[in-house]
Amino acid sequence: MSEDKGEWVTVAQRSALKPGDVLGIQAKDKEIALFDLDGTVYATENTCTHAYAYLSDGWVDGDVIECPLHGGRFEIKTGKGLGPPIECDIKCFPVRVEGGSIQIKIED
Repeated sequence: MSEDKGEWVTVAQRSALKPGDVLGIQAKDKEIALFDLDGTVYATENTCTHAYAYLSDGWVDGDVIECPLHGGRFEIKTGKGLGPPIECDIKCFPVRVEGGSIQIKIED
């Protein structure tokens, strides 16, 4: 069985994401939030699982993103929801930086 499922998609230039920033982008049919935590790029789903709100409009606090709508919080590195009102975790995507471009792996 191959572990190389999915396709790497360029979603942004590395220079567009500064330390501590969050950037909302669309890749294929998915809404994605990109984060720079201490120089490392992470990617998660951008929509809160509690109610329809973009996490990229929220606040980064350390390695946690807080939803702007009802204050739900998720761990950026794992996607884990950190209690009410979060109903479930968010998905994380593999990230790599190639030649100044941020790429994420999206499974079909």
